[in-house]
Amino acid sequence: MRILAIDYGLKRTGIAVTDEMQLIASGLTTVASETVLDFLSDYFKKERVGLVLLGEPKQMNNEPSQSAELIEVFLQKFKDAFPDMQVERVDERFTSKMAFQAMIDIGLKKKQRQNKALIDEISATIMLQDYLSRKKSF
Repeated sequence: MRILAIDYGLKRTGIAVTDEMQLIASGLTTVASETVLDFLSDYFKKERVGLVLLGEPKQMNNEPSQSAELIEVFLQKFKDAFPDMQVERVDERFTSKMAFQAMIDIGLKKKQRQNKALIDEISATIMLQDYLSRKKSF
């Protein structure tokens, strides 16, 4: 069964997923946020997903960030659409910065690094890989 991570944003939502054995996190796609529930509905019909990770944006002082309210609204819609799906919130601080740095590290050109959709997908992948790493250490 797979684990899926969602980096939800106002315009775009990055999505990452594990393999069936939950060993490797891979970027899946970035979709327009208004279509993400439809995309997930189709995906859940094709793939077995046992857990969804949803980013929880926090400020440095651990207070919710400005986008927290937007994500809470999405979370409620998600739960209404998929009441049986297990959801776990995960800290998403620094994932966008880490995604951007990863793009530099792998040698993407400046034009490619300006692709915000790719940053969102990589952010979701980082969130998922971090979760898998923490899970292994227990």
